[in-house]
Amino acid sequence: MSRRYIGRSVPRQDGLRLVTGAGHYLDDLGRSALAAAFVRSTHAHARITHVDTSRAATAPGVVGVYTFAELPAALAEPLPLLIPHPALTHPRTGRLLADRTVHHTGEPIAMIIAGDRYLAEDACALVQVDYDPLPAVIGLDSALAAQSLAHSDVPDNLAALMVQQFNNVDDAIPSAPHRLHLTLDIERSAAAPLEGRGVYAEWDTDAGVLRVYSSTQSTAGVRAAIAARLSLPPSCVECIAPDTGGGFGVKIMHPWPEEILIPWAAQLLEHRVKWVEDRFEHFTAASHERAQRHSIEVGFDDTGRILGLDVDFVHDNGAYTPYGIIVPIVTATQLLGPYKPAAYRVRFRSLYTNTAIVTPYRGAGRPQGVFAMERTLDAIARKLHVDRLHVRQANLIHPHEMPYNQHLTFQDGQPLVYDSGDYPATLDTAARLIGWHDFPAQQAQARAEGRLIGIGIGCYVEGSGIGPYEGAHIEVDTSGNVTVSTGVTTQGQGHDTVLAQIAADRLSVPIDTITVVTGDTRRFDKSAGTFASRSTVTAGNAVALAADKIRTKAIQIAAHLLDTTPDQIAVVDGLFHKVTSPQTNIPLAAIAALANPLRYAFDANTQAATQFTRGRTLPALEPNDEPGLQAHAYHAPTQAAFANGAHAAIVETDPETAEIRIVRYCAVHDCGVSVNPALSAEQVRGGAAQGIAGALLEQLHYAPDGQLLNASYRDFLMPYATDLPPFEVHHLQTPSPLNPLGVKGIGESGVIPVSGVLAAAIEDAEGIPVTRMPLHPADLFHLRGGRLTDSDANPATQVSKPCVSIPGSEAD
Repeated sequence: MSRRYIGRSVPRQDGLRLVTGAGHYLDDLGRSALAAAFVRSTHAHARITHVDTSRAATAPGVVGVYTFAELPAALAEPLPLLIPHPALTHPRTGRLLADRTVHHTGEPIAMIIAGDRYLAEDACALVQVDYDPLPAVIGLDSALAAQSLAHSDVPDNLAALMVQQFNNVDDAIPSAPHRLHLTLDIERSAAAPLEGRGVYAEWDTDAGVLRVYSSTQSTAGVRAAIAARLSLPPSCVECIAPDTGGGFGVKIMHPWPEEILIPWAAQLLEHRVKWVEDRFEHFTAASHERAQRHSIEVGFDDTGRILGLDVDFVHDNGAYTPYGIIVPIVTATQLLGPYKPAAYRVRFRSLYTNTAIVTPYRGAGRPQGVFAMERTLDAIARKLHVDRLHVRQANLIHPHEMPYNQHLTFQDGQPLVYDSGDYPATLDTAARLIGWHDFPAQQAQARAEGRLIGIGIGCYVEGSGIGPYEGAHIEVDTSGNVTVSTGVTTQGQGHDTVLAQIAADRLSVPIDTITVVTGDTRRFDKSAGTFASRSTVTAGNAVALAADKIRTKAIQIAAHLLDTTPDQIAVVDGLFHKVTSPQTNIPLAAIAALANPLRYAFDANTQAATQFTRGRTLPALEPNDEPGLQAHAYHAPTQAAFANGAHAAIVETDPETAEIRIVRYCAVHDCGVSVNPALSAEQVRGGAAQGIAGALLEQLHYAPDGQLLNASYRDFLMPYATDLPPFEVHHLQTPSPLNPLGVKGIGESGVIPVSGVLAAAIEDAEGIPVTRMPLHPADLFHLRGGRLTDSDANPATQVSKPCVSIPGSEAD
């Protein structure tokens, strides 16, 4: 038999190239290109009364200066609303360059093209922008008060209001034996990939082709936007994603203004043009996520079983809503996790503020929802004086209940129906790995030694692999090498390895014969992109389907040549033979040559098959077939495939400095069939690291006037490797019945439960209610000043003092 590749920890195909510095990122391209720089708003909310570019236009090296007034009509329209929704009653999107009003600091006002970036930046400093400042709406409190409006024509700053529910919460909660009310907050953060956004464009005047390189998560989306805005046929626009240094969601928003303006400038000037954002631009002009406040009322019985859950939350969507209300919808639906409350109602308001836009960032609304649910379960356990693990077990959905309908509508507009999973096994495995039942003795010993340690656990469910579709094209050339092309882009996830494994497995060929091309519209131009933990589910299944087509055709040709039937053909490592005669075989290379009549007479590989032709012609092409060994295929999911997991952690808090140290961290994840367990574990570890950063370090601080106070890596705190614990990762595999491979997503999973888990562990160590994240040492220090005197008090009914943190302080 051929070697099986699915389920093996095959080394990364791109690993050596990337770690040895042989990658080619956006800024490695176009060294002789003209450079763009942008004049960006210094006000969070203001009218633009005048823009004077006269001095900049005559500055050394400047070849073009553009404001809104210089844009053609097609470029003057607002940017598109990518995902409309009926509940989004007041959608607002920005423009390529601001017209009369700016709505957040960092919004682009003018673009300058010069010989290099230094000259362009110097010229930007010469542009005079006159503002008439307007009151700024900063943060949820300001948006809710609505004493000022982020957009003058949006009443109460309300972009959207949406309610979903099942069963009667108004009856269930009042009649429950026990009730609690909680208020929980998560603050604003950012994806902050090491490589920021960037665009490089060149216009081929003779061919009439615009070639664009973008550090993007959706080359097909960028291509479509450019073609539409510049009135070009899509066939005249090529978009390629070079090696991309991280994305985490911020690079899926298409188009960013720069992705239209740079190609337009290249076409207009008939010269190559490039722009790469600096870190300050990224913090102020890209997108953020996370900020929400949840008000929760829950009713439950003596076992902790939730009889009614009522959640009312507000979501800060920043200045614009290009991505619609996907983030709060995901929060509202994924908040339930693996649990089954008897009745549930969720209401959210998505509010405008004069801050950077909010789009999905790794986890995409789930960390907020899981934080709310897991904190609620911990509060129930404390109220009842029972084990937190038991409360979770009392509320879990069980395998025999699958598929399980949560009676809500998910982000893709489909019913929220969990397809598969063993949630009790996931939770029990995490508890076993962390040593949950032995921990009380360990904690007592530590306290006797003057040390504060605590334990936390939390579960999640992640809808992954949503549509509309992804496709793949596979071609076997006459040397036996296989090229797999797909539209999804890669930002370090190892897509080329996973897709090569799938193709090698389905074709029964050695993996070193597979080459994978991603994110290049010249090779494959129909794609939605890389987001929502969907690439393996959608593109992976498309690769499998295309490979199956090729395998079927190759077997038919081999059967014809070997005078047998297809069911009597076996394939081992790319060699086709009769089941009864393994010593007589035909290599895949020869079949590829025979399948392409135009190459047959000229290709040496045909000699390997000549002995079998005996002067016969090959069968005629079947209807809809193609010459050669090549195939296209698409996978269009009918609904999301729901992955799940559980994390557990032990933390130690310093009694004097309030430093928080993670002693142990265990993660269990079920992504269905794991194509590459090592890469799956890598995704979980990376996500958990990002979750720890968001729980303990990262937070964006806006001043009341809308100035971002920590827009640099000096002040926006990120963890060093030394700040992270060793991650113990365990896989469970419950195949999804929704796709041929049985796979579910894993890319965002690791980040989702971390805030809830660490909040629980810190609360357990300190005996102080933790109701908001992130929690810096400075925050914990201030919380200790409000320490409860009654050790049995219920944290759910307490209101903690505001967490006060100083950006860049030593305590941070």
